[in-house]
Amino acid sequence: MTGAGDGFLAVDSGGSGLRIVVGAAGPAGSGPSAQRESREPVRTGDRGIDPGHFLERLAPLVRALVAETGVGGLGTAVIGAAGLATLGDALRAELPAALAREFGVRTVALVADAVTAYTGALGPRPGAVVAAGTGLIAIGTDLKHWRRADGWGHLLGDCGGGAWIGRAGLEAALRAHDGREGGSARLLACAEELFGPMPQLPGKVYPRPDRPAVLASFARRVSACAADADPVAAGILRAAARHMADSAAAVCPPDGEPRLALTGGLFKMGDPLLVPLEEELARRLPHARRVPAEGDPLHGSVRIATDLAAGSFTLPGDERMLCVVTPQGD
Repeated sequence: MTGAGDGFLAVDSGGSGLRIVVGAAGPAGSGPSAQRESREPVRTGDRGIDPGHFLERLAPLVRALVAETGVGGLGTAVIGAAGLATLGDALRAELPAALAREFGVRTVALVADAVTAYTGALGPRPGAVVAAGTGLIAIGTDLKHWRRADGWGHLLGDCGGGAWIGRAGLEAALRAHDGREGGSARLLACAEELFGPMPQLPGKVYPRPDRPAVLASFARRVSACAADADPVAAGILRAAARHMADSAAAVCPPDGEPRLALTGGLFKMGDPLLVPLEEELARRLPHARRVPAEGDPLHGSVRIATDLAAGSFTLPGDERMLCVVTPQGD
C-alpha cells in the first residue's frame, strides 16, 4: 500500500455519466491506477450541477478504487465536469469541502470539460483544441489566459457539432417533404427510415429531454449521404467545417507555431467532414501546426492531477474554467 495522501483522483463527468481514475502520484503517474465508470449522469437543477448527487455517484466508485489500487489516501482530486463554466457555482462552493471530509483530499482542481479536453489533447503547450461530439466548443491558451468559443448549447450555438449537423439534415429532409428549395430526397428517405413519417417528426423531437442527442443521431446519416455525393448533405458538412474553423480561429494564439488538435467522437465520421475541415483550417490558421490529440478528457484530468501532485502544474488558472483550491474538511 502506498503512503497516506500520495494518491490522486481524476474525474471526467459528462452527459453519459462519470469516468474516474484513482492512482498513486509517482513519477509521471507511474504508480498503480485503476478506472471505473457510472453511466448515470450527474443531475442538473435550479442550482446548476447538483453537488450532493455528484458526491453520491462518485463516492462508491472512489472507495472501490482505493481498495483495488491500495492507494493509502487521496491528496489531490481533479474534477472535470461538463457545464462547469456556466452551471458550476454550487459545485465549486460545496464539493471541495465534501471531498476533504470524505477522503482527506488536500488539493482540488475544478476544471471545465473543455480544459480537460485541451489538456488531454495537447498537454501544457500553447495552442487550440476543437472538441466536437453532440455539441461543439473550441478552447485555446497562450499559457497566460484561456479563450473559449461556442459551447453555448444546441439552441444557441454548438455550431458545427453533431446536433447542429443532425438538425440541418432534418431541415433538408423536411424541405424535400414540403417541395421547398434546398431539400434532399436522400436525407428525406433516411429521416423516414429513422423517425417514421415526417409529419410525426416534431412530436418525436421537441418533447424529448435528450433532444440534442436525438438530433445528433442523424449526423451520421448526413455524413453517409455526403459520401454518396448528395450535394445538400455535402454542403451541410462544409458549413459545419466553416463553423469549426471559425471557432478555432477565435481561440488560437496568433503568434508563434501553436498546436491545433481535434478531439471528440464527431470526427469519427471521417473524410466527408475531415476533408473540408482540413481545408478550412489551413485557410484560416496557416500558422498553426496540426497534431493528433494525445488523449481524451479523462486523460487530461489525470495529467492535471499528476502535475499538481508533483508540483509541476503550469496551466493558467481561470475563475470559472480551472480553479485550484485547498479545502478544509469539517
